[in-house]
Order: sequence, then C-alpha cells, then structure tokens
Amino acid sequence: MSNWVKTILFLIGSAVLTHWIPSSFFRNLDTMVHEFGHAVATLALSGKVMYIELYRDHSGVTYSSMTKSWAVIPVSLAGYMTASLFAWFLFSAYAKGKQRLGLQVMTAVSALSLVLFVRNSFGVTFLLGFILMTVLALALAPKWLRDFYYLLLAFLCLEESVFGPGSLIVYAMQNSRSAGDASNLANYTGIPAIVWATLFTLFALWCAKQAVSAFLGRTKKARRTNRPAAMGSYRE
Repeated sequence: MSNWVKTILFLIGSAVLTHWIPSSFFRNLDTMVHEFGHAVATLALSGKVMYIELYRDHSGVTYSSMTKSWAVIPVSLAGYMTASLFAWFLFSAYAKGKQRLGLQVMTAVSALSLVLFVRNSFGVTFLLGFILMTVLALALAPKWLRDFYYLLLAFLCLEESVFGPGSLIVYAMQNSRSAGDASNLANYTGIPAIVWATLFTLFALWCAKQAVSAFLGRTKKARRTNRPAAMGSYRE
C-alpha cells in the first residue's frame, strides 16, 4: 500500500475516531497554532500584531498592520503552513519518543499566545484551560494517559491541518471573497483564491504524509522491539 493511500486512510480514520471523543475543546489548538503563525510572520517582517481572537467555532483572526505591502503574501501563507508543519512536528517527536518535548512546545506556544496576543474572553479561557491540562499531564499523568493525551492532540492537529485548507477550496468555489487567507492572497496577487486554496491543501497533504510515515515508522520499530528473541540451540 502506497504512503499516499495510507495517509488518506489515516486522515479518514482520525476524523471518524476523534469525532467519537468529546474533542471540540482541543480542536482550538490547531486554530491557535495557525494564528500564532500569522503573528510570528508579521513580527518577523517588522509588522505590528494588535491582537488575536479565538472563537468557539474553531475559527480565529489575527489583527495586524504591516509597513511593507508585499508582506501580505508571506503573512497570509504562514497560517496554514505553520499548522501543517506543526502537525508534522508532533508526529516526528512521537516517532523519536519525545512526547514530553511536544507537550512542552504546545505549552510554550500557548503561553506566548496568551501573554502576547490573545485578548478575547473565549480565547483567554481556552488557553488557560489548555495550559493547565497540559501541565497536569506533564507533571502528574501516568505515561499511558500522557501518551493518549498527546496522540489525541497530534491526530486532531493532523486532521484539522488538512481539512481546514481543504474547506477553503469549497469556500473559494462558492464565493472567492469568503476563502480567508486564500482570498487575501488572491486580492494581492491576482491569482484566483481557488488556486491558493489548492496549494494550501497540497502542502498540508504532503506534511500529513510525512507525519503518517513517522508514526508508522515508530509503530513498526516498537513492534520489532517487543518481538521475543529467537531461542538458539547449541551443541557441546
């Protein structure tokens, strides 16, 4: 079975499984990472981030101003690309047995977002709750529960990082002005929003493929490690 087929099956499977688990609260993690990517890109290009808002429906918005007009392009690209790369990072960390590092990075990004950017009430409440739960998982949870928590977050980020830009294609087909970052890029470059939405989706799928490959590699390695050693026979 090709890695692309495995990736698609994993995405479908994770979408089904995570919808069986009360996971709506945690889906805001991908939104937070997306908006954090916009904010970091803005600051890197000498812009100013006024604030970020996160909403209950898993959407978000970054309010910023930029002195360089061309900066609209990298800043608009940064959101979905950061979310896709972050999902890949989480699975790469898992493949190396560094789940604690992954949770620490999630906590650090959440804390920076809370202190520097997020100002609306739901966003602040989400970040405080998420930081508290993640710190408790790091400090008190047994390894099996911490690993379950980590994989839940990783699969949610993977799913959201692909289905998010995928939904932009639908929005761009219905109304090119309602496709979020793809619309911003279309307005500045003249390239249709559906083209940008498709590029976001292809990049997300490529990152998902790398993430699934890392996950399957870890699983195969663990299976080989747990396999009992063959008994040898010796003659005197």
